[in-house]
Amino acid sequence: MRILVVADEESKALWDFYDRSRTEGIDLIISCGDLHPDYLQFLVTMVNCPLLYVRGNHDTKYDRNPPLGCIDIDDKVYDFHGLRILGLGGSMRYKPGPDMYTEAEMRARVRKAGRQILLMNGFDLLVTHAPAKGYGDQEDLPHQGFECFNALINRVKPRYMVHGHVHKSYGHFEREHVHQCGTKIINAYGSYILEIGDDEHPAPGRTGSALYDLIFSLKKKKH
Repeated sequence: MRILVVADEESKALWDFYDRSRTEGIDLIISCGDLHPDYLQFLVTMVNCPLLYVRGNHDTKYDRNPPLGCIDIDDKVYDFHGLRILGLGGSMRYKPGPDMYTEAEMRARVRKAGRQILLMNGFDLLVTHAPAKGYGDQEDLPHQGFECFNALINRVKPRYMVHGHVHKSYGHFEREHVHQCGTKIINAYGSYILEIGDDEHPAPGRTGSALYDLIFSLKKKKH
């Protein structure tokens, strides 16, 4: 599975000078936030595959102008051909406003998602806007990562985490980290192509959760 992950800054190569060959073979697009809705609509149209997104701390415009044809996965576990994807957008709260959270508020969102995580017997890919504390974040409050992401990753041990929020232009920038539990963490600033093997996630309807797999089977029969 080839996933185009985007965040924070619209790529001219993917928008102004779009060349179909650059997105050949892409199965899924994921936005980690802070991108113009028109850009996401352009990508989902031109690449012609599903686009999932979480909100960044500068995405209040989505309230008035959501990216049409795209799927909001904030606070959800989304099943894409067996790949279980959890979305938790927003950044650390550094001023009053939406799409920003204190550590306690983000921890509450993680707890709320716990029922879906349990139903689907975990998740394979964590999609956030902000990084995890200590893995590609910065010392200033606006760009600090969330400690509760570390607790979540340690508990579930997903294969991958993708995030944005920390720009390459901010100085010291590392595209990839490996979490202490083995999860590969990727800063998707600009764009990044993530390749996930079939052996890195369950087959569709084979999560190991008896209830979810039964629901999946019944839905499949209905269609």
